[in-house]
Amino acid sequence: MFPYFVLTAFLHRVVNAGGSIEREYAIGMGRMDICVRYKDLVLGIELKVWRDGEPDPLAEGLEQIDGYLAGLSQETGWLIIFDRRSGLPRISERTTTEVSLTPSGRQIRVIRA
Repeated sequence: MFPYFVLTAFLHRVVNAGGSIEREYAIGMGRMDICVRYKDLVLGIELKVWRDGEPDPLAEGLEQIDGYLAGLSQETGWLIIFDRRSGLPRISERTTTEVSLTPSGRQIRVIRA
């Protein structure tokens, strides 16, 4: 879970001047990994780890964040996929960002690192 801690440390610096970060934010029947609140901004973030022998967690993550965002009445959020499979290029060479849609049509910024 080292990537999770690095991300939350970074986010703490971002919201230091008046925001908050809630981890394992209880919403509906589940728990969203991170909810960032800063002034009028509410940002739901779901984290997934892709390990050797497992399928790409994109579809599962989009479905999860869709439900969480519905509970927050938000139309956008972030899904961060930490690719921990062996034999990959350096993180600086493989990090990408794209926009994907959830099953109900919410726009999600997907970060792969």
